[in-house]
Amino acid sequence: MKQSWARKNTKSIIAIAALALFIILGLISNKNGDGSNFTQTFWALIPPVIAIGLALLTREVYSSLFAGILSGALLYTGFNLEKTVNVIFTDGIIAKLADTWNIGILIFLVILGILVTLINKAGGSAAYGKWASEKIKSRRGALLATTALGILIFVDDYFNCLTVGSVMRPVTDKHKVSRAKLAYLIDSTAAPVCIIAPISSWAAAVAGVVDNTDGLALFIRAIPYNFYALLTIVMMVTLAILNLDFGSMRVHEENAINKNDLYTTTDATYQNFETESSSGKGGIIDLVLPVVVLIFSCVVGLIYTGGFFSGTSFIDAFAACDASLGLTLGSFIALIFTFCFFIFRRVLTFKEFSDSVPKGFIAMVPAILILIFAWTLSSMTGLLGAAEYVSGLMESSAAGFSYFLPAIIFLTACGLSFATGTSWGTFGILLPIVVKIIDPGSELLIISISACLAGAVCGDHCSPISDTTIMSSTGAQCDHINHVSTQLPYALFTAAVSFIMYIISGFVQNAFIVLPLGVCLIVGLLIGIKSLRPKSAYNRKATQ
Repeated sequence: MKQSWARKNTKSIIAIAALALFIILGLISNKNGDGSNFTQTFWALIPPVIAIGLALLTREVYSSLFAGILSGALLYTGFNLEKTVNVIFTDGIIAKLADTWNIGILIFLVILGILVTLINKAGGSAAYGKWASEKIKSRRGALLATTALGILIFVDDYFNCLTVGSVMRPVTDKHKVSRAKLAYLIDSTAAPVCIIAPISSWAAAVAGVVDNTDGLALFIRAIPYNFYALLTIVMMVTLAILNLDFGSMRVHEENAINKNDLYTTTDATYQNFETESSSGKGGIIDLVLPVVVLIFSCVVGLIYTGGFFSGTSFIDAFAACDASLGLTLGSFIALIFTFCFFIFRRVLTFKEFSDSVPKGFIAMVPAILILIFAWTLSSMTGLLGAAEYVSGLMESSAAGFSYFLPAIIFLTACGLSFATGTSWGTFGILLPIVVKIIDPGSELLIISISACLAGAVCGDHCSPISDTTIMSSTGAQCDHINHVSTQLPYALFTAAVSFIMYIISGFVQNAFIVLPLGVCLIVGLLIGIKSLRPKSAYNRKATQ
């Protein structure tokens, strides 16, 4: 009986042992007794490592994130329990919930959840799924259509994650595309697309970071060198055309095709949400028009917060926009429109509309909890000086490695973004250092800026504590750890090719030579993987 219990709880035992070892080592290393010897050292990276490692090991995201938060607070306070509790709540959870940007994102998330519930209840999703299944005849078509829509919605990554998921779920479900694959497509067309779109909230953020120069011009010149973002798009299209999957993603796709199991998980949260009955009165217009209004109103909301209606130009308004407030205002306008539109068309009653509001909120609770914990963990790493430690390492390694600088910067940005879960924070810290250590006006500066942006997006793409990763799971209504574990091999595959391209570009310094080489390499490798796989029922059904 004891052996059976031990085998059943092996992962939990390992997790507890790891935490105990961390506490013992921390106490031994705490020479000053106040946590000062942990700040701006490698110890600052331990909390996210603990959170991410435990999440992948135990597949329990909430407890893993909290373990990372607790370890960060213990290090910061020198293992003083009273101060640890205060830091977790005052400098962590409460501080993050008091942040107006974060609250705006949570409100936007809740409103999107309500809109999705309303559209499902009205029958718009079912009608659109039926129509789209007649127009899109194959799984390949569904995958390519999802990729195309994600690329088209380049204004903001949060907006992309939730909108693409809402629109394409009926289509991908019809063609038995797993939720993990849908989440990968959403995540890969969020940050990677926004970081190469001149008119986006991301371009505005980058332009605002670089002082004493035209940040937007540098951003545009860096686009051809943003290998990770560009090659991620190439990889998505190639995977769809070849009907290829590898790693744990292949298991999810096989289950979807052969067993009609879209989730490959015992968590019934999203399955129950999907089974919400509809009124049966809705048509395609009941999904398309609310989404169109949502897109339009969010764009208007973004430029409104940037001062467009006060005389600021369209581009400058995007550069100065408040994405959190703009998306909140835009989604609220779309919600009011949807209410009036559905009541006018009589596809929903007032009571059905009112009942959908708490259901939409409840559907977003898992994402809200993960986001709050992820933000709090980021706060702990910030207090410990993780960013300063990593940026210091990069600055000290710059001398004598000029031709390898793009590759070094790419890896540094990957590591910092992965550990902190924020790409914006990463390039906000590293870009000023990059501009300072490289000669202005040189092509190497452009390549290095692009490497910093690409690495920030890559780490953000891989990290389980990234808000974009969390929202992609939510948009696809996929178990978060399933999304992370299935996406990681694909992201690392693209990152490896990108790293090689940055080594080459340090010497060649010509995007029109290096980028085609990268495309050929990634396509060639995928074709090689395809040729090594034997034909199976999965391959035959995947083409249908």
